[in-house]
Amino acid sequence: MQHKLRIFSGSSNPVLTEKICDMLGAELGSVKLSRFKSGEIYVNYEESIRNCDVFLVQSLSHPINELFVELLVMIDAAKRASARTVNIIVPYYGYARQERKSAPREPITAKMVADVLTTAGANRVITVDLHAPAIQGFFNIPVDHLTALDLISGHLKSLQIDQPVIVSPDAGRASTAEKLANHLDSPFAIMIKKRPAHNESVITHVIGDVKGRTPIIIEDLIDTGSTIVNVVEGLKERGASEAIVCATHGLFSGDALQRLDHPHIREIVVTDSIAIPEARPEKLHILTIAPMLARATRIIIEGGSIATLFKDAGV
Repeated sequence: MQHKLRIFSGSSNPVLTEKICDMLGAELGSVKLSRFKSGEIYVNYEESIRNCDVFLVQSLSHPINELFVELLVMIDAAKRASARTVNIIVPYYGYARQERKSAPREPITAKMVADVLTTAGANRVITVDLHAPAIQGFFNIPVDHLTALDLISGHLKSLQIDQPVIVSPDAGRASTAEKLANHLDSPFAIMIKKRPAHNESVITHVIGDVKGRTPIIIEDLIDTGSTIVNVVEGLKERGASEAIVCATHGLFSGDALQRLDHPHIREIVVTDSIAIPEARPEKLHILTIAPMLARATRIIIEGGSIATLFKDAGV
Protein backbone atom coordinates (compact mmCIF):
# COMPACT_ATOMS: atom_id res chain seq x y z
CA MET A 1 0.00 0.00 0.00
CA GLN A 2 2.80 2.40 0.91
CA HIS A 3 4.32 2.59 -2.58
CA LYS A 4 1.05 3.98 -3.97
CA LEU A 5 -0.21 6.01 -1.00
CA ARG A 6 1.09 9.50 -0.27
CA ILE A 7 -0.27 11.62 2.58
CA PHE A 8 0.43 15.35 2.88
CA SER A 9 -0.59 17.90 5.46
CA GLY A 10 -1.76 21.43 4.94
CA SER A 11 -1.05 24.10 7.53
CA SER A 12 -4.23 23.58 9.58
CA ASN A 13 -3.50 20.43 11.61
CA PRO A 14 -0.13 18.74 10.95
CA VAL A 15 -0.26 16.88 14.28
CA LEU A 16 -3.45 15.04 13.25
CA THR A 17 -1.89 14.17 9.89
CA GLU A 18 1.17 12.70 11.63
CA LYS A 19 -1.09 10.54 13.80
CA ILE A 20 -2.91 9.25 10.70
CA CYS A 21 0.42 8.37 9.07
CA ASP A 22 1.65 6.56 12.20
CA MET A 23 -1.48 4.40 12.30
CA LEU A 24 -1.14 3.54 8.61
CA GLY A 25 2.57 2.87 8.88
CA ALA A 26 3.12 5.47 6.16
CA GLU A 27 5.58 8.33 5.99
CA LEU A 28 4.29 11.88 6.04
CA GLY A 29 4.87 13.33 2.58
CA SER A 30 7.21 16.27 2.12
CA VAL A 31 5.60 19.40 0.72
CA LYS A 32 6.82 22.98 0.71
CA LEU A 33 4.16 25.51 1.71
CA SER A 34 5.22 29.14 1.61
CA ARG A 35 3.96 32.65 0.95
CA PHE A 36 5.14 35.37 -1.36
CA LYS A 37 5.51 38.85 0.14
CA SER A 38 2.16 39.73 -1.43
CA GLY A 39 0.50 36.87 0.48
CA GLU A 40 0.14 34.51 -2.50
CA ILE A 41 0.42 30.83 -1.63
CA TYR A 42 3.14 28.61 -3.11
CA VAL A 43 3.11 24.79 -3.02
CA ASN A 44 5.76 22.34 -4.16
CA TYR A 45 5.71 18.57 -3.59
CA GLU A 46 9.27 17.60 -2.75
CA GLU A 47 8.88 14.00 -3.92
CA SER A 48 7.36 12.26 -6.92
CA ILE A 49 3.62 11.57 -6.70
CA ARG A 50 3.11 10.35 -10.26
CA ASN A 51 0.45 7.61 -10.39
CA CYS A 52 0.03 7.78 -6.60
CA ASP A 53 -3.16 7.98 -4.56
CA VAL A 54 -2.61 11.31 -2.83
CA PHE A 55 -4.40 12.24 0.39
CA LEU A 56 -4.37 15.87 1.51
CA VAL A 57 -5.36 16.64 5.11
CA GLN A 58 -6.71 20.13 5.74
CA SER A 59 -9.40 21.40 8.11
CA LEU A 60 -11.13 24.58 6.98
CA SER A 61 -10.76 26.27 10.35
CA HIS A 62 -9.31 29.68 11.28
CA PRO A 63 -8.02 31.42 9.16
CA ILE A 64 -10.54 29.71 6.91
CA ASN A 65 -10.02 31.68 3.70
CA GLU A 66 -6.24 31.25 3.89
CA LEU A 67 -6.53 27.50 4.51
CA PHE A 68 -9.18 27.05 1.83
CA VAL A 69 -7.02 28.63 -0.87
CA GLU A 70 -4.00 26.67 0.35
CA LEU A 71 -5.96 23.43 -0.10
CA LEU A 72 -7.01 24.47 -3.60
CA VAL A 73 -3.40 25.16 -4.58
CA MET A 74 -2.33 21.81 -3.10
CA ILE A 75 -5.02 20.03 -5.12
CA ASP A 76 -3.96 21.79 -8.32
CA ALA A 77 -0.28 21.04 -7.75
CA ALA A 78 -1.03 17.35 -7.13
CA LYS A 79 -3.20 17.11 -10.22
CA ARG A 80 -0.49 18.72 -12.39
CA ALA A 81 2.11 16.38 -10.88
CA SER A 82 0.18 13.43 -12.39
CA ALA A 83 -1.24 12.02 -9.17
CA ARG A 84 -3.55 9.08 -9.92
CA THR A 85 -6.20 10.36 -7.51
CA VAL A 86 -6.42 13.42 -5.27
CA ASN A 87 -8.38 12.65 -2.11
CA ILE A 88 -8.99 15.43 0.40
CA ILE A 89 -9.50 14.71 4.08
CA VAL A 90 -11.35 17.73 5.46
CA PRO A 91 -12.09 16.87 9.11
CA TYR A 92 -13.89 20.19 9.56
CA TYR A 93 -15.75 21.48 6.50
CA GLY A 94 -15.92 25.25 6.82
CA TYR A 95 -18.77 27.37 5.47
CA ALA A 96 -21.12 24.47 6.28
CA ARG A 97 -23.42 26.78 8.24
CA GLN A 98 -24.26 28.54 4.99
CA GLU A 99 -25.94 25.51 3.44
CA ARG A 100 -29.29 27.12 2.55
CA LYS A 101 -30.94 30.48 1.99
CA SER A 102 -32.72 31.70 5.09
CA ALA A 103 -33.22 35.24 3.75
CA PRO A 104 -33.40 36.85 0.30
CA ARG A 105 -30.14 37.58 -1.57
CA GLU A 106 -28.04 35.25 0.58
CA PRO A 107 -25.44 32.85 -0.87
CA ILE A 108 -25.34 29.08 -0.41
CA THR A 109 -21.62 29.13 0.30
CA ALA A 110 -21.33 25.46 1.28
CA LYS A 111 -22.36 24.57 -2.29
CA MET A 112 -19.91 27.08 -3.76
CA VAL A 113 -17.05 25.56 -1.72
CA ALA A 114 -18.01 22.09 -2.98
CA ASP A 115 -18.01 23.30 -6.59
CA VAL A 116 -14.61 24.97 -6.26
CA LEU A 117 -12.99 21.92 -4.62
CA THR A 118 -14.31 19.69 -7.39
CA THR A 119 -13.26 22.08 -10.16
CA ALA A 120 -9.75 22.31 -8.66
CA GLY A 121 -9.40 18.55 -9.17
CA ALA A 122 -10.44 16.70 -6.00
CA ASN A 123 -11.58 13.13 -6.74
CA ARG A 124 -12.98 12.28 -3.31
CA VAL A 125 -13.84 14.04 -0.03
CA ILE A 126 -13.55 12.52 3.43
CA THR A 127 -15.11 14.66 6.14
CA VAL A 128 -16.49 14.37 9.67
CA ASP A 129 -19.87 15.44 11.09
CA LEU A 130 -21.03 18.02 8.60
CA HIS A 131 -23.21 20.77 10.04
CA ALA A 132 -25.89 19.62 7.59
CA PRO A 133 -25.60 16.07 6.16
CA ALA A 134 -27.33 17.25 2.95
CA ILE A 135 -24.08 19.01 2.01
CA GLN A 136 -22.90 15.62 0.71
CA GLY A 137 -25.33 16.15 -2.16
CA PHE A 138 -23.55 19.36 -3.17
CA PHE A 139 -20.69 17.27 -4.56
CA ASN A 140 -20.62 15.34 -7.82
CA ILE A 141 -17.72 13.24 -6.54
CA PRO A 142 -17.74 10.56 -3.79
CA VAL A 143 -18.10 11.89 -0.25
CA ASP A 144 -17.34 9.73 2.80
CA HIS A 145 -19.19 11.38 5.68
CA LEU A 146 -17.76 10.01 8.93
CA THR A 147 -19.05 10.66 12.42
CA ALA A 148 -17.36 10.95 15.82
CA LEU A 149 -20.55 9.94 17.63
CA ASP A 150 -19.29 6.45 18.52
CA LEU A 151 -16.03 7.93 19.83
CA ILE A 152 -17.89 10.46 21.98
CA SER A 153 -20.40 7.92 23.29
CA GLY A 154 -17.55 5.58 24.27
CA HIS A 155 -15.94 8.34 26.31
CA LEU A 156 -19.24 9.24 27.98
CA LYS A 157 -19.84 5.61 28.96
CA SER A 158 -16.45 5.55 30.69
CA LEU A 159 -17.53 8.50 32.89
CA GLN A 160 -20.43 6.53 34.41
CA ILE A 161 -22.62 9.64 34.57
CA ASP A 162 -25.40 9.71 37.15
CA GLN A 163 -28.90 10.38 35.79
CA PRO A 164 -27.85 11.55 32.30
CA VAL A 165 -30.15 13.27 29.82
CA ILE A 166 -29.03 13.97 26.26
CA VAL A 167 -29.85 17.52 25.22
CA SER A 168 -30.15 18.79 21.66
CA PRO A 169 -29.49 22.57 21.67
CA ASP A 170 -31.92 22.98 18.75
CA ALA A 171 -34.24 20.98 16.53
CA GLY A 172 -31.48 20.51 13.94
CA ARG A 173 -29.43 18.31 16.30
CA ALA A 174 -32.41 16.23 17.46
CA SER A 175 -31.53 13.23 15.29
CA THR A 176 -27.95 13.14 16.61
CA ALA A 177 -29.19 13.55 20.20
CA GLU A 178 -31.59 10.63 19.72
CA LYS A 179 -28.78 8.39 18.42
CA LEU A 180 -26.55 9.30 21.36
CA ALA A 181 -29.44 8.70 23.77
CA ASN A 182 -29.91 5.23 22.26
CA HIS A 183 -26.18 4.48 22.64
CA LEU A 184 -26.26 5.52 26.31
CA ASP A 185 -29.77 4.20 27.01
CA SER A 186 -30.75 7.65 28.28
CA PRO A 187 -33.70 10.03 27.81
CA PHE A 188 -33.22 13.12 25.68
CA ALA A 189 -34.52 16.67 25.57
CA ILE A 190 -34.73 19.35 22.89
CA MET A 191 -34.23 23.07 23.38
CA ILE A 192 -36.04 25.57 21.21
CA LYS A 193 -34.12 28.76 20.48
CA LYS A 194 -34.23 31.76 18.20
CA ARG A 195 -31.26 33.55 16.65
CA PRO A 196 -31.47 37.36 16.61
CA ALA A 197 -28.02 37.53 14.91
CA HIS A 198 -25.04 35.34 13.91
CA ASN A 199 -23.42 33.62 16.93
CA GLU A 200 -26.31 34.73 19.16
CA SER A 201 -29.22 32.69 20.49
CA VAL A 202 -32.07 32.94 22.98
CA ILE A 203 -33.59 29.83 24.61
CA THR A 204 -37.39 29.94 24.52
CA HIS A 205 -38.53 26.40 25.46
CA VAL A 206 -37.19 23.06 26.72
CA ILE A 207 -39.00 19.89 25.63
CA GLY A 208 -38.24 17.06 28.05
CA ASP A 209 -37.48 16.54 31.75
CA VAL A 210 -34.04 17.79 32.85
CA LYS A 211 -34.65 18.48 36.55
CA GLY A 212 -32.13 16.72 38.80
CA ARG A 213 -30.37 15.16 35.80
CA THR A 214 -26.90 15.62 34.30
CA PRO A 215 -27.39 17.17 30.86
CA ILE A 216 -25.11 16.01 28.05
CA ILE A 217 -25.28 18.67 25.36
CA ILE A 218 -24.40 17.40 21.90
CA GLU A 219 -23.37 19.76 19.09
CA ASP A 220 -21.50 19.43 15.81
CA LEU A 221 -19.30 22.46 16.58
CA ILE A 222 -18.54 25.07 19.20
CA ASP A 223 -17.66 28.50 17.81
CA THR A 224 -17.86 31.45 20.20
CA GLY A 225 -19.39 29.39 23.03
CA SER A 226 -22.18 31.92 23.64
CA THR A 227 -24.91 29.52 22.50
CA ILE A 228 -23.57 26.76 24.75
CA VAL A 229 -23.46 29.08 27.76
CA ASN A 230 -27.06 30.17 27.09
CA VAL A 231 -28.13 26.52 26.88
CA VAL A 232 -26.29 25.60 30.09
CA GLU A 233 -27.80 28.52 31.99
CA GLY A 234 -31.26 27.70 30.62
CA LEU A 235 -30.90 24.10 31.82
CA LYS A 236 -29.69 25.22 35.24
CA GLU A 237 -32.74 27.46 35.62
CA ARG A 238 -34.88 24.37 35.03
CA GLY A 239 -33.15 22.39 37.80
CA ALA A 240 -30.48 20.48 35.86
CA SER A 241 -27.10 19.58 37.32
CA GLU A 242 -23.71 20.64 35.92
CA ALA A 243 -23.57 19.97 32.19
CA ILE A 244 -21.20 17.99 29.99
CA VAL A 245 -20.76 19.63 26.60
CA CYS A 246 -19.82 17.48 23.59
CA ALA A 247 -18.97 18.56 20.06
CA THR A 248 -16.96 17.16 17.18
CA HIS A 249 -15.35 20.44 16.15
CA GLY A 250 -13.87 22.90 18.63
CA LEU A 251 -13.49 26.15 16.71
CA PHE A 252 -13.24 28.23 19.91
CA SER A 253 -13.21 31.62 18.20
CA GLY A 254 -12.10 34.67 20.15
CA ASP A 255 -12.40 34.25 23.93
CA ALA A 256 -14.62 31.14 23.64
CA LEU A 257 -12.45 28.99 25.92
CA GLN A 258 -12.59 31.59 28.67
CA ARG A 259 -16.37 31.88 28.22
CA LEU A 260 -16.76 28.12 28.45
CA ASP A 261 -14.80 27.97 31.72
CA HIS A 262 -18.25 28.23 33.30
CA PRO A 263 -19.20 27.05 36.82
CA HIS A 264 -22.16 25.06 35.45
CA ILE A 265 -20.04 23.18 32.85
CA ARG A 266 -18.43 20.06 34.26
CA GLU A 267 -16.53 18.92 31.16
CA ILE A 268 -16.13 19.88 27.50
CA VAL A 269 -15.47 17.03 25.06
CA VAL A 270 -14.24 17.73 21.52
CA THR A 271 -12.12 15.93 18.93
CA ASP A 272 -8.84 16.98 17.35
CA SER A 273 -10.48 17.69 13.98
CA ILE A 274 -9.23 21.24 14.58
CA ALA A 275 -5.91 22.03 16.25
CA ILE A 276 -6.59 23.18 19.83
CA PRO A 277 -4.44 25.90 21.47
CA GLU A 278 -2.07 24.77 24.23
CA ALA A 279 -3.60 27.29 26.67
CA ARG A 280 -6.92 25.66 27.51
CA PRO A 281 -9.03 24.92 30.59
CA GLU A 282 -8.48 21.66 32.47
CA LYS A 283 -12.10 20.66 31.89
CA LEU A 284 -11.47 20.43 28.11
CA HIS A 285 -11.05 16.79 27.03
CA ILE A 286 -9.81 16.06 23.50
CA LEU A 287 -10.52 12.78 21.68
CA THR A 288 -8.54 11.87 18.57
CA ILE A 289 -10.25 10.98 15.29
CA ALA A 290 -6.95 9.82 13.76
CA PRO A 291 -7.77 6.06 14.06
CA MET A 292 -11.11 6.58 12.29
CA LEU A 293 -9.53 8.62 9.48
CA ALA A 294 -6.70 6.10 9.14
CA ARG A 295 -9.16 3.19 8.84
CA ALA A 296 -11.22 5.13 6.31
CA THR A 297 -8.10 5.82 4.25
CA ARG A 298 -7.14 2.14 4.31
CA ILE A 299 -10.64 1.11 3.22
CA ILE A 300 -10.57 3.58 0.32
CA ILE A 301 -7.18 2.30 -0.87
CA GLU A 302 -7.76 -1.44 -0.34
CA GLY A 303 -11.52 -1.61 -0.83
CA GLY A 304 -14.31 -2.32 1.62
CA SER A 305 -17.24 -0.59 3.25
CA ILE A 306 -17.01 2.67 5.20
CA ALA A 307 -20.17 1.59 7.04
CA THR A 308 -18.05 -0.90 9.04
CA LEU A 309 -16.65 2.12 10.94
CA PHE A 310 -19.96 2.84 12.63
CA LYS A 311 -22.34 1.14 15.05
CA ASP A 312 -25.29 2.43 13.05
CA ALA A 313 -25.07 0.95 9.56
CA GLY A 314 -27.29 3.74 8.27
CA VAL A 315 -24.79 6.48 9.13
